[in-house]
Amino acid sequence: MSTVPVQMPKLTMATFEGTFIGWLVDDGQPVAENQPLYTVETEKVETEVLSPATGVLRHGIAKPQEVYPVGTKLGVIEVADGG
Repeated sequence: MSTVPVQMPKLTMATFEGTFIGWLVDDGQPVAENQPLYTVETEKVETEVLSPATGVLRHGIAKPQEVYPVGTKLGVIEVADGG
C-alpha cells in the first residue's frame, strides 16, 4: 500500500494560502480520481478540489475554517500498490 498526498492547491499565480472549508468525503471512505474531495476558499474563489488518485481517503491535519499555506499536506489517499 502506498499513499498519495492531498495538498492545499495553488489555484492562481497569486495564491499563497487558502482556507480549508471541509471534506466532502468521510475519513476511511473510497474515492475515485477526479471526484470532488474537499472545498477550499481563497481571496478570489471558493472551489471543490478533485481527488488526485483512486483509493481510500484518510483525513489528516486539516480542520474546517483553518488557513493553510499552498502545498500543506491535508490528508492522504491510500492506494493499492501499482495503482
